[in-house]
Amino acid sequence: FRSGLVGLDSNFTILDSDDQVRLIKQIMELQNIDTKKSPPKAVADIISSWKDKGKTPNDVQENEVSDFANGKTLQLYATYQQRLKMLNACDFGDLLLHIITIIKNPAHATVLEDYHRRFKYILVDEYQDTNVAQYLWLRLLAKGSNNICCVGDDDQSIYGWRGAEVDNILRFEKDFPGAVTVKLEENYRSTGHILSAANGVIAHNSDRLGKELFTQAGEGEKVSLRGLWDGAAEARWIGEEIESLQLKKISLNQMAVLVRTGFQMREFEERFIQLGLPYRVIGGPRFYERKEIRDALAYLRVIAQSQDDLALERIINTPKRGLGDATLQKLYAHARAKSISLYQSIIDLTQTDELKPKVKSTLMKLYDDFERWKSLSSTIHHAELAATVLDESGYNEMWKQDKSPDSPGRLENLKELVSAMDEFESLAEFLEHIALVLENQNNNSGEFITLMTLHAAKGLEYDVVFLPGWEDGLFPSQRSMDENGIKGVEEERRLAYVGITRARK
Repeated sequence: FRSGLVGLDSNFTILDSDDQVRLIKQIMELQNIDTKKSPPKAVADIISSWKDKGKTPNDVQENEVSDFANGKTLQLYATYQQRLKMLNACDFGDLLLHIITIIKNPAHATVLEDYHRRFKYILVDEYQDTNVAQYLWLRLLAKGSNNICCVGDDDQSIYGWRGAEVDNILRFEKDFPGAVTVKLEENYRSTGHILSAANGVIAHNSDRLGKELFTQAGEGEKVSLRGLWDGAAEARWIGEEIESLQLKKISLNQMAVLVRTGFQMREFEERFIQLGLPYRVIGGPRFYERKEIRDALAYLRVIAQSQDDLALERIINTPKRGLGDATLQKLYAHARAKSISLYQSIIDLTQTDELKPKVKSTLMKLYDDFERWKSLSSTIHHAELAATVLDESGYNEMWKQDKSPDSPGRLENLKELVSAMDEFESLAEFLEHIALVLENQNNNSGEFITLMTLHAAKGLEYDVVFLPGWEDGLFPSQRSMDENGIKGVEEERRLAYVGITRARK
């Protein structure tokens, strides 16, 4: 970089993800691409995925370009890279991509030679989680001496959705002929029956180097398998098991519930609160603290109580309705002057000429929507009402259009919220329950059961592990199987392997 080999001088700036999205949005607007239909964040994710594969705009093939953003994602990538050079900036993907570009170029052979002189030995940890760009970079660096040692477990490669390539570790011996492979098969964490279960699951994968874990710790307890009717039954059974283990003096800190996807947590959180079992969620917010759940609850709170200014403020421009801070300030100023609610302020100001016609029309539509939903609340079930509101407000559609990796999970969480409402007599009772749940979540001392996704559990260990929801379509994930076929199934098995081997006893 300092030598300016990729067009940057030594004072270059590294953009964070927010800056990256803002810059891409500017470029899209200049090219008249609708940023609502094609969110800039999604374009940024596509560009990042190409960079993870070590591809500059010149390396991307036409068949890798989808119809998204009017089919112009490759053109946007090229323009984005030009703009970065003009700004003397790069993003995190460039830090590796530029280095690969430099050291692959025969014109800059002395740069690679210099690194070969500097680095005689290379050690890489967690090699199964490397992406293509990291793989290319390491191969080029190791070319000088071939002294490279990689530590990793192909059976624990579970980040394919983040760009990790399990093939990197599988072809290591081919890439480096004469390499010595040392299998570390003795496991110091789990008992024999746990390892047998894990070995039995992963043995069905064909894309693996192959190993058989063993332990000196004895056979231990057999793995327990329970067939239960649904998620609620699982939560009840696991709650009872936890209470029974407590009586045997097993600490809550040594127990974990590992789920495949975030929406499964809701029933466990509810059950633990009912039983008075303290818990903590690792790797993300608790169910009712998630952004999409808070937004959905805000809509329902306004329907139940139109004077709830905080709830209305949260969703007045979610999804985007073209209502900016200036509009909100006018509404609040009027509300304060008249000692009325924000909702009443909307009613008042839409009867005057103080607001621009477009803003006035938008607020009138929002008001009409809420009035219609209030009327519906007395004629249909509150769960059906919630589903209607999420559809008619455009909130579900907002997440369907969002191309970020977490948007499908957000939609699943919203479905789970609607499902949860079936258990309550009325909307008011449900909202009262939520207030109590959120109040219960403020205790931060003492022992806790751990609740998290299988992905977040990698590297952790507990005496007792519960693995709910092992059913076709949920785990293994239907989306993973649909999008990646056999490779998707194999990654799901690796995730199962990781889950089982988190347990010590």
